[in-house]
Amino acid sequence: MGAITSYFFGDSTDASSKMSNQGPKFVIKSTPANAASYDFVAARPPGKRTNILESVGHLVKSCLGGGVVAIHESYKSCGLWTSMVLTIIIGFLISYCMYMIAKSAHKLYGRLHVSQMSYPDVAEAAIAVCPFPRIRRYSKSLRYAVDFTICVDLFGSCCVYQVVICRTIKQLVEGTDTVTLEGDPPLRAYVLMLLLPCILICMITSLKYLAPFSILADIFLLILAGATIYYGCKFSKVSIFEMPIFKDLPGLLEFLGVCVFSMEGVGVTMAIENNMKEPKKIGRVLFFGMSVVVGIVFVIGTFGYWGFGEHSKSPVTLNFPFTAFSIALKVFMAIIIYVTFALNFWVPFDLVWFYIKEKYPPVKYWFWERVYRALFVVFITVIAFIFPNVSSFIGLLGSFCLSNMGFIYPALIELCLDWEYPGLGFMKWRLLKWLLICIFGTFLGVFGTYMNAKELIRQSF
Repeated sequence: MGAITSYFFGDSTDASSKMSNQGPKFVIKSTPANAASYDFVAARPPGKRTNILESVGHLVKSCLGGGVVAIHESYKSCGLWTSMVLTIIIGFLISYCMYMIAKSAHKLYGRLHVSQMSYPDVAEAAIAVCPFPRIRRYSKSLRYAVDFTICVDLFGSCCVYQVVICRTIKQLVEGTDTVTLEGDPPLRAYVLMLLLPCILICMITSLKYLAPFSILADIFLLILAGATIYYGCKFSKVSIFEMPIFKDLPGLLEFLGVCVFSMEGVGVTMAIENNMKEPKKIGRVLFFGMSVVVGIVFVIGTFGYWGFGEHSKSPVTLNFPFTAFSIALKVFMAIIIYVTFALNFWVPFDLVWFYIKEKYPPVKYWFWERVYRALFVVFITVIAFIFPNVSSFIGLLGSFCLSNMGFIYPALIELCLDWEYPGLGFMKWRLLKWLLICIFGTFLGVFGTYMNAKELIRQSF
């Protein structure tokens, strides 16, 4: 859902994104000690700003995406009670890393006399002002790394959405509780049939025609959470206390990837902060917003696995019985995710198109933009065709992309800004905190990516 932020938060965010892609030069104008004297709130351009409640709403709708409909299957892979506890812990850790990005930006505002920044801006600026001259030359590299990670994450999400839509359509067509890769036609045939509709909706180049559907998506997620509780309690066959506590390490790594993917919102943190009336209260927004996000993920994961057990499938609606209400829910989910496909496609393509269009004269932008849009959708469809396993694909994206974007990059950014202030006493608590976050991100990135990629390949062939 992060793709919708530039529409909801107004033109200022979009303009900032365009400026950021051009690579603004950051010049230090204040020392860390004097940075607080710069009033970045007053320096921001006039415009419609969001209050705390509106900002919480934007955060929730931006964080909750396609991963939440598969979280119950990762609970099944890991074990119910371990997953329940880790959901809360991971939610706190994600929230704190988002807060690290926002607070790092506030420090940079004062030192650079800049009133607002995007996530790539913050990444580049943090390296550009770090105490080590030899490292400063790599500031652009971190910016490109952030852009690359965002593109892989969101284009990968589009692959997931295609498979979710196709699995839903296949179940409705066949009228069966079991959805497999085989059949007449097989699941991969549905993926190919969805190619043309996905190309057509991605020809829409203005978000104003797509973004309002996110409100319906949010309402749908609340209904989905309620339906999961109802059907989970109705169809559960054992006591929740008899559910497995923990299964194995591969299941744990799959769970971590899917869980992070389901709740991660670091890519929209700065867009929300840039458009707040009181940006210094971003901590409250993250606390309340992420509490809602973690709650929905927790509910769907817990009741989805407890209710449907070891035979649960993704998306969670595939487990619902064939009643009028559940059929309507399945159809509505397919439509909403179809529109969400275009929303998620918009942001990474906009990043890539900025660099591609330099090869063509402005008079031909209209034609070539649509050609490349179609080519990227074809590429996404090919990936979805080859790897149609939802849960492992989501786990792979969460492990590879969000371990970097959500944990390692925020810790590295704050490390560069606060290197001279590692914490009081022998323990150097700030330095220890940075190291622990980087170690966790590296563990998830290396082992999680390997195990999820291995499982994805095994289940797809």
